[in-house]
Amino acid sequence: MDEIDVLVVGAGPVGLTAAAELRRHGVGCRIVDRLAAPQHFAKAVGVQPRTMELWDLMGLVRAALDEAVPMRGQLLFADGRPGPRIDLVLPTDIPYGFAALPQYTTERLLTDHLAGYGTRVERGTELLSVQQDADGVRAVLGTASGPQEVRARYVIGCDGAHSLVRKAAGLRFEGDAFPEQYMLGDVEVDWDLPDGYGVRAMHHDAEGRVDDVLVCIPLPGRGRYRMSMTVPDELSTDGGPAGGASEDGVAHGLEGGRAPELRHIQAVLDRLSPRQPVHASALRWSSTFRISHRLVNSYRAGRLFLAGDAAHIHPPTGAQGMNTGIQDAFNLAWKLALAVRGTGTAGLLDSYDAERRPVGEEVVGRTVRHAREGVPTDTGDLDAVLRREAQLLVGYPDSPLVEPAAGAPDGPGPHGPGPGERAPDCRGLERELANYPVRLFDLLRGPRHTLLFHLGSGTPDEHVTTCTVAALSAAHGLLDVYAVLAPDAPSPQWRLPSVRDGAGGFAAAYATRPGEAFLVRPDGYLAGRFHPPTPEGVVDALRRTFRVG
Repeated sequence: MDEIDVLVVGAGPVGLTAAAELRRHGVGCRIVDRLAAPQHFAKAVGVQPRTMELWDLMGLVRAALDEAVPMRGQLLFADGRPGPRIDLVLPTDIPYGFAALPQYTTERLLTDHLAGYGTRVERGTELLSVQQDADGVRAVLGTASGPQEVRARYVIGCDGAHSLVRKAAGLRFEGDAFPEQYMLGDVEVDWDLPDGYGVRAMHHDAEGRVDDVLVCIPLPGRGRYRMSMTVPDELSTDGGPAGGASEDGVAHGLEGGRAPELRHIQAVLDRLSPRQPVHASALRWSSTFRISHRLVNSYRAGRLFLAGDAAHIHPPTGAQGMNTGIQDAFNLAWKLALAVRGTGTAGLLDSYDAERRPVGEEVVGRTVRHAREGVPTDTGDLDAVLRREAQLLVGYPDSPLVEPAAGAPDGPGPHGPGPGERAPDCRGLERELANYPVRLFDLLRGPRHTLLFHLGSGTPDEHVTTCTVAALSAAHGLLDVYAVLAPDAPSPQWRLPSVRDGAGGFAAAYATRPGEAFLVRPDGYLAGRFHPPTPEGVVDALRRTFRVG
């Protein structure tokens, strides 16, 4: 019987992220998928800025930038008349913008990235059963040569809305289905609308209800879009809201049966396109699909974990699904790595559900609301709306891993990120031997926690030394430590890697106080702020994650 640390079930973007991050953290794993070959469908298309930041930490972002196209905004049309135009413009402190990338390209990039760690997807391999005990998990895999038994310490179910891992764990997946049926098509059109803008065109009936809709998301290529629209009667399936559901009653995702033809898509364009006449061509693929909204009651059952669609499904509004799943996997992988090493606390793995299920609940609720009412565009705080859609406002302030006693500054004035919030990037840092400006993310790409000391001219070296030694011991050495020097600060006498905040970008982004320290997790969230930092305070924060001794 093969014995491994972690078995990942499902090789979509979520499973591939989980496997790649486990390997980056030095954990052995296998990743299996029942499909003999990847699907060449542009299902999930939108890539959020926060996902780009995680790909930056993984070392994958350059490949993604080479393949993706910018999502510049959305053009709205109602009953043939133009509505408000949404421009997806983020402040310059955000390193990446909104992007469009076909899911099959995302999967190829992640597969190649994973292969760089010596791990390949085992295709045509299906999970048949899974059973856990106090010491591990026994999984039976169906392969071309027959059943194969595997013994794993943990299993991650990234096997979609009909997850066998979720069913084996006995978890509930509660929610409902939308009655509408839709179709997707990957086509080219010859209109003159601006590049990089999505299109949403609607028609209202006499009572003001939307009775026809066309949504177009740009893809790489001239005039190429992934279009979604209501299914015509001749392609509709019977059975109401549950029609098209699988044996488990979950009606979600692409369906078999008759695929839409180019004429079906052209008919919708003839009704709703903001430019007439318009001609659709080069149909690459098409499908009908249904939408449900469901959330699992726990992301963990013992040694079984769920991520992505196995844990939460919802409307595709705002391109939240795949991105949320990728962040599930990223959050879980570093915690499993510490558990496998034996350096994590007893409750470390429970923090996965504590942190990520509230995020899933918020995303499900928001996307259902937006699917029914539309994304609000008349808010007075468009920046907050865009940051939320970009998933930059996701945080874990109530996490058991966050040190609440060492928070951000109180009172008026800029506060910067608090414990549990995203650690922002900043530019313009200076480093000896590097004749170019350095980004803070350059220091955070290691797979370990990072402790940052912001040192001014009056911070004693002995104080930093004492805190560093204590922190390294508490983290079992799994910690990177840097000094971020104020413009007038001398270089530390004690050997400590350092960068100089000559342009003040770090001080501005973090609203720093003299001598303050910041503990950043491997997933780019603050575990604590310390002012002044003390060995006891830093060690207490680390012991929320790392076991003693």
